[in-house]
Amino acid sequence: MSQHVKWLCVYCGSGEGVNPAYAEAADALGRAMAEANVGLIYGGGKIGLMGVLARAVLRHGGRVTGIIPDFLIAREQMLRDVEELIVTTSMHERKQLMFDRADAFLALPGGVGTLEELVEQLTWSQLGQHAKPIVLANIEEFWQPLLALIDHMREEEFIRKGLSVDFEVVDRVEHILPALEDMARRAAVRADEETVVSKF
Repeated sequence: MSQHVKWLCVYCGSGEGVNPAYAEAADALGRAMAEANVGLIYGGGKIGLMGVLARAVLRHGGRVTGIIPDFLIAREQMLRDVEELIVTTSMHERKQLMFDRADAFLALPGGVGTLEELVEQLTWSQLGQHAKPIVLANIEEFWQPLLALIDHMREEEFIRKGLSVDFEVVDRVEHILPALEDMARRAAVRADEETVVSKF
């Protein structure tokens, strides 16, 4: 895999959920990332899917950067074994650092925090603030209710032409990194084309 995506920011739950498939997916993703030399940027905890994913990346020799606000150190049981650990003073600082350092974003199953971080990136993309790839890992159709809501927003024309929401949906772990890389490649081509046009 070429290296358009060197660092992937993954949003996911601080719990593992009731379906074992979620943790299995996080573990498999961690291995795939390490083998592809794609570094992990994540929320810094060692519990839930966050912990499963980070430990899998580390176990297979990969790179991990954890970014955690100081008030969550105990609650999310900060993982100290990572390559780089950054403690912030606020959620806003944490999210900005995660954005700045990432080449792409992925949402595994998770709760309200995962949803909020995902929707923020979708919004910034929709408003033209970034062109970084965004993928939803729809493991066991976890994100199906959100996808139905987005379709409903389109039908009601709250998501209109010129306000498209650009993301990809995959349902298998092995499709995640190829989908991100394909989106990154297309974004790079568009950026090159826009640069050429702007010169004339």
